[in-house]
Amino acid sequence: MFDHISIGVKSVERARQFYDAALAPLGYERLSNFDGTIGYGAERAQFWVMEVERPVPADRGSGLHFCFVAPSKAAVDAFYAAGLANGGEDNGKPGIRPDYSQFYYAAFVIDPDGYRLEAYFQTGE
Repeated sequence: MFDHISIGVKSVERARQFYDAALAPLGYERLSNFDGTIGYGAERAQFWVMEVERPVPADRGSGLHFCFVAPSKAAVDAFYAAGLANGGEDNGKPGIRPDYSQFYYAAFVIDPDGYRLEAYFQTGE
């Protein structure tokens, strides 16, 4: 449905450190880097992060979050660990989410700007 998503942050350098580390285990890398903007993806940039004057204020009660597909449970675990080690905050440890499905393995992190992130792997049916 979406071609890409863009978010605004206070510091692109801080975001670069966080996203380089957190997205690498999922198979996504920084593919673009110009004028205060960085783009991540597997084959082309689809998740854009840009330094802006007035980022959207973080609101944990808004329901907004971004879910990244992971290639394995180990990748979900590594996303979570890398996110926490690079300025992120715990928002749900890796594990099966029975409320979603018995096969839904996910972890949740809040990035340094307050965006809620998820990494998800479908374990099998």
